[in-house]
Amino acid sequence: MEMSNISGQDYVNAMSALGAGIAMIAGLGPGIGQGIAASKACEAVGRNPGAKSAVTSTMLLGQAVAETTGLYGFAVAIILMFVKPFK
Repeated sequence: MEMSNISGQDYVNAMSALGAGIAMIAGLGPGIGQGIAASKACEAVGRNPGAKSAVTSTMLLGQAVAETTGLYGFAVAIILMFVKPFK
């Protein structure tokens, strides 16, 4: 079996793509957390319909804060895919 030689730039490109894929795993946590927050907000509004606006605004603020980690992971993935070092 013959081994192929990989140049330095090909290796960097491959590791950048691998790192971008790993960075996108950061989207799992916010997605799960936001789903749980929305379900708990629905339960709270079901128990106390008068507190709908307070529950909704608190839930949306919490979801916005939770989403930042997913956005950071996405930004890292985009940078790894499109900014090629050592050119």
